[in-house]
Amino acid sequence: MMVNSLGRELPEKVGSYIVRPYGSEAVETAVTVRTNRTAGTRSNGGSKLLGSIVAALEACGLQSGMTISFHHSFREGDLVVGQVMAAIRELGIHDLRFAPSAVVNLSNFSLAEYVRDGTITRIEASGIRGELGDSLIDGSIRMEEPAILRPHGARPRAIEMGELAIDVAFIAVSASDEYGNSTGQIGTNICGSLGYSFIDARSARKVVVITDTLVDYPCCPASISQQYVDYVVKVDKVGDSGKIGAGAARLTKNPRDLTIAQRVAEIIAASRRFQEGFSFQTGAGAISIACTKFLSEQMERRGVTASFALGGITSGIIDMYDAGQVRVVECSQSFDARAAGAIYSRPGVREIDNADYANAYSKGNFLDHLNFGVLGALEVDTDFNVNLLTGSSGRMMGGLGGGPDVAEGADISIVTLPIVRGRTPSVVRRVFTCCTPGETVACVVTQAGIALNPHHRHYGELREDLERAGIKPVTIQELQQLAEEITGVPEPIRTTDRVVAVVEYRDGSVVDVIRETVF
Repeated sequence: MMVNSLGRELPEKVGSYIVRPYGSEAVETAVTVRTNRTAGTRSNGGSKLLGSIVAALEACGLQSGMTISFHHSFREGDLVVGQVMAAIRELGIHDLRFAPSAVVNLSNFSLAEYVRDGTITRIEASGIRGELGDSLIDGSIRMEEPAILRPHGARPRAIEMGELAIDVAFIAVSASDEYGNSTGQIGTNICGSLGYSFIDARSARKVVVITDTLVDYPCCPASISQQYVDYVVKVDKVGDSGKIGAGAARLTKNPRDLTIAQRVAEIIAASRRFQEGFSFQTGAGAISIACTKFLSEQMERRGVTASFALGGITSGIIDMYDAGQVRVVECSQSFDARAAGAIYSRPGVREIDNADYANAYSKGNFLDHLNFGVLGALEVDTDFNVNLLTGSSGRMMGGLGGGPDVAEGADISIVTLPIVRGRTPSVVRRVFTCCTPGETVACVVTQAGIALNPHHRHYGELREDLERAGIKPVTIQELQQLAEEITGVPEPIRTTDRVVAVVEYRDGSVVDVIRETVF
């Protein structure tokens, strides 16, 4: 066993996975960018259309032991993952590495079944929720290799550095032509930005576009270019646009959440960085959506406009764009139907590559220019470490998303959460799973107070700005003690020594591991 710089105890090896602890030597950045891509299947034009997903699997030469990928832009409305996995089972292919950009709750089929029968034996994603997550945590499903969980910015880095080599990428799109030019912006079932699939299209050995709407050549707009696509398959339905916002909240009426959101907007407005041309990311949780509204009011009051809004985009951000409060919207994913449609209808709303959004090991990313990032959390501890994955019982409740990326990239990163949830404290002595290192978090905002991180690089600046505005912070220890006074000291979560998942940071180092939990 060894201990990383965050004080988390880690094994040296899990299965075949060799653990490199967070805080150890930096990743070699001079490594040549690698790809698994092969030469195209056609060079003389014509159709790449095949009659079924089974035909595409056979044409791609998918075999047992290979790696497949998907994107999560349809979220809980996705129908493609289930269709592809059923076709894979029909062909008797097994022992696959399943590497989507995220594993979301899919109501139409059970991913856990494909792990139980050995079709999937390895998983790499930003998080694992639902039945599969529960089954891994409680030990009812066991894999020889740990699940590898990466934040959004780490996935393109892992692909480009050869750590994740994709054999076949399945890209669900709302419209495509027969030669593979495709988009998520037009068609019967739009999902908006396809930003999470761009790295897969560029790097996978074979690329299969799956759509329910074929359009005349050339498809316009084209998010995915024909040059990357090997085959196109038309199915009855790729997804339900009404569910791309499933799991994301609408504007809350909860007084607690509104209080937190208003305080976040006040902190941003108090900062010296809140000036003409600032930039921000707010996200799609209940508090974040309310924060967008309050931030818009602060901007109107001060006569300030933003150069860009970033990340997953909601209707509230589109409202700000339409009002002239935001010059450019850089959209890595669309969190509701209106945001999805805005890319096509508004010239300043841009679909961006996820690598362009958050890959710290590229030659440039938008997070390097972000002034404010607003983030949610399941837990925060007295060292400002953030838990995004596991709930109070130890079960997997969330995903890493872009949280660790935004926290490190933004000048001022603001983590929001209620001080307690039900009978469980959210501000704790030690998070159950560390996902975001505390040193990257500027402040924590709860309904009971605001805590500044004295170890953050902009602590002195933010403290002065808040004092000038008459905003009085408390210590994180005071918030933690208050939470325990409300709920009592929670019973410790019991675990075995068996590691079911490793939590990687942006550079591929390990911030924590998740162990099998005893319920």
